[in-house]
Order: sequence, then structure tokens, then C-alpha cells
Amino acid sequence: MLVIEQSLRTFTQDIFKAMGCSEEHAALAADVLLLSDLRGIDSHGVARLTGYVRLWEKQRINPTPNIRIVHETPTTATIDGDAGLGLVVAPFAMKVAIAKAEQYGSGWVSIRNSNHFGIAGYHALMAVEKDMIGFAMTNASPLVAPTFSNERMLGTNPMCYAFPAGKYPPVIVDMATSAAANGKLEIAQRAGKPIPEGWIQDKEGNYTTDPHALKNGGSLLTLGSDRDHGSHKGFGLSATVDILSAVLSGANYGPWVPPFVSFLEPPADPVGTGIGHFLGAMRVDGFRPVDEFKAHLDNWVSRFKSASQIDPNQKVIIPGEPEHEAHIDRLKNGIPLVDAVVKDLNQLAAKMGVSPL
Repeated sequence: MLVIEQSLRTFTQDIFKAMGCSEEHAALAADVLLLSDLRGIDSHGVARLTGYVRLWEKQRINPTPNIRIVHETPTTATIDGDAGLGLVVAPFAMKVAIAKAEQYGSGWVSIRNSNHFGIAGYHALMAVEKDMIGFAMTNASPLVAPTFSNERMLGTNPMCYAFPAGKYPPVIVDMATSAAANGKLEIAQRAGKPIPEGWIQDKEGNYTTDPHALKNGGSLLTLGSDRDHGSHKGFGLSATVDILSAVLSGANYGPWVPPFVSFLEPPADPVGTGIGHFLGAMRVDGFRPVDEFKAHLDNWVSRFKSASQIDPNQKVIIPGEPEHEAHIDRLKNGIPLVDAVVKDLNQLAAKMGVSPL
């Protein structure tokens, strides 16, 4: 089913308002989810709406949070999200980081007591709009086993770096630090398809292509899949995200992170509050004139796009390029939703008393 962007936006806002969110927060939360769908990151878009409602029903999401700074210096801050939607808390925090960067050259914010914040790219791109380099990362549901373990200890813990260019779209490195994001398993589950080997292991630590293996005690693998292919590097990147997002802010970390997935319950012995994020903004002109940087980043992009190809039918892909192309196409032609997602959303609409898609 193809859905026009504005129709899906209105539907999403209505769901958030039915949860008790203000008009402003509902519009912002919908904007974060819609950007994910527009950029082709279907795992983090409106397909996640049922998850937010489920957490709200369990009183784990506060629809009217008092988001506040609890500690700060001229260039840093710690923010308490008051259990609000991460879709709202993280943009608030990025505005703080940007304001500090505008005055001092860079701004860094660690956040606690939040929830799932959508795609990291949304928040990093807020800095790009101000001719800054944006950083965004978050910890997440403990679904990932560290190297040499079969115990779920870490989240998919995404990190994003976004750089403003000139004639080209921003260069955006937005990735999970696991071999695959949990949302990709959900896509495979809805499609009834197996997943590639190397994404997940069963509870004994053996590779499996079953997208349902997590629910049976399995665990996602870190980026690299095994030690021979660099899983210790993925573990290190994931650990970095967890420490900056949570150990630094006072959020829960590692296996104590309250889960977004429905088949896990929050630990009874939390070590912090909520989940954590880490956001940052750096002014480009703190290093060189913006126009010079953009001209040279354009040159960087041009040179990499012209790199010698192994297969003439497979071009070299610049980070963020596929998502930019999807954005253009989906704004024009609509956002594709699989039948299972449409069914879930319309059931949600009936439950929340809003108009169906």
C-alpha cells in the first residue's frame, strides 16, 4: 500500500495526541517517524507506533514530560527527559547542543530518563541545518551479545555522524553497531523470510537465519559477527555508545536498559533512569570557513563516486545517498507500507479512536 506523506503524518500525529501529547509534541514525534519512512528506513518509522503506545499503556512513557537540564557547563549539559518520548526529548537536547555550539564552537549533551528516539539521523541533521557537524547516538534494548558470549548485554546502539556539503546532500553515516538492527528482523518476520547468516545467534551461540530466534533466547551479533571478522570492533563501538549515552548521563546501561521490544520486561534492579542518548554539534567554521569545507567535501564526494567499480552496474555509494534518493522518490510517489504494518496501524487506530489509514 502506498500512502501519501501528509496522510501518514496526520495519522501519526493523531495517535500521539490520543496518547495525551500536546499538539507541538505530537507534530514533532510524527516528524521524526515520518523522516525515517521517507528516507527508506522502514524499521524505525510508523511501524514502531504500536511499540510507543504499548509503553505508554504500561506507563513507561510520559506524554507530558518536564524535560530539563540538570547539570551543565558552557559547552556540555546533562538532560533529564522525565520519561518522555525520545522522539521529543532528543530534539530538545540537540537544540541545547546547537545553542552551545553557536556560542562556544561545540556543544555536547548526554541524556537520561528517555525512551526510543527514532532514527539517529534526524537529530544529527538538525546540526547540519546550521552548518554544523552533528553527532547522535543512543543505547537500546539489550539484544546483542558481546564477542565470545551468548548473553544479551547491549543494544543495537546506533551512532550517526552528519556533515554538511555544498552541491551534494549531507554525508550521513547512520548505523547500528550490531550486525543488523532489530527492526530488520521485524521486517523479515512480517515478510516471512529468513535473515542472512551472521546477523543473529541462537541461545547456544550458533548462527541461525530464523528472524524469530530472539524470542527463543537468541541474541543479535555485534558488527563483524565473529572475532575473525572484527566483532570485537563492533563490541567496542557499541560499548562506546553505551558509556557516552548512559554511564555518563545516569541512564540505565548494558543489560539494565529498559526494553522497547515486547518480549522483554525491564529489569527489577535498575542502575539508572530510562534509556540514554548522547548528542553533539560542532561548528564547521571553528576549523575552517564553511564554504571551503563544503567545497572540499563536494570534491571528496565526487572523487569517491568516481572510484573504479568492480561491477559496472554497481556504483560506489556515498553514506546517506540511498536514503536521500528514497526521500525524493517517496515524497513524490508515496510511502510504501506492507500489509502487516497497515493491519497493525488500523487496529491501533480503532483502539485509540482515530481515523484509519
